[in-house]
Amino acid sequence: MSKDKHPTLQSEKEAHVATSVFFNIVNAWNVKLEDQLILLGLHSTSVIDNLKAGKVTNLSDDTLNRISYIIRIYKALGILFSVKDQAHAWPRKPNAHFNNESALKYMLKGNVTHLSDVCRYLNSQYF
Repeated sequence: MSKDKHPTLQSEKEAHVATSVFFNIVNAWNVKLEDQLILLGLHSTSVIDNLKAGKVTNLSDDTLNRISYIIRIYKALGILFSVKDQAHAWPRKPNAHFNNESALKYMLKGNVTHLSDVCRYLNSQYF
């Protein structure tokens, strides 16, 4: 029995909800298309076009994990900032914790651990 290299979600609806939420967040953050690819761990703009068009039946565990981190980062920013514009601007602001790079630039290094690091940093700010 061979293991699937890219396990997928069980529900097409879950995939649609996850991608829809992701695109709402990156739109609020003004993230460019090529940067959206990096955040999702994808390499083809046609895949993103299909996701945006709702032509998704499943997501790999890696992509779902990345979306999950983005959602958690967004939620943490909503807790930390009472003004939505401040929360939406934060990912682009330089931050000493990330060597004076913005959190977005740090996340765009491409590894899922970078998303995890930003999420963990934000959680440490209110716990």
